[in-house]
Amino acid sequence: MNSNNNVKYWFPVILWMCFIFWMSTAMFGAQNTSLIIEPILRFLMPSISHKELEHLHFLVRKLAHLTEYFISGLLLFRAFRSGSEEHHAWRWAVYSFFVLVLIAATDEYHQSFVPDRTSSVVDVGVDAMGGVLALVMSTLKRRFARST
Repeated sequence: MNSNNNVKYWFPVILWMCFIFWMSTAMFGAQNTSLIIEPILRFLMPSISHKELEHLHFLVRKLAHLTEYFISGLLLFRAFRSGSEEHHAWRWAVYSFFVLVLIAATDEYHQSFVPDRTSSVVDVGVDAMGGVLALVMSTLKRRFARST
């Protein structure tokens, strides 16, 4: 594989990692995201209680984790595959999973130093779940594409 292919497949991964770490700054802490998410939820559900609003805000934030790492899983799988037509989907998925968990753990460690953010092993699990969904989907897609 030449260096142009490396850039083509790994540059999006690096950009997305930068995006994830940016999302881990204080700017995207719960106090700040509530200023955007809660008014939208109140608009969509005017009679929502404060407690329900807090639960939905929490859920939206966890879904954001899931989505960020779903995209990470897709990008990592693509990068490890690097356009190869070989049939190593499970190997690419395993490599991707380990990198994904490393990114998630590093991200949570980063958050432990950010004011107004908390670090959580549960979030690493949510992140990993999002990535695993993408990796299973990518692996199955390769398998079905190969069998047709």
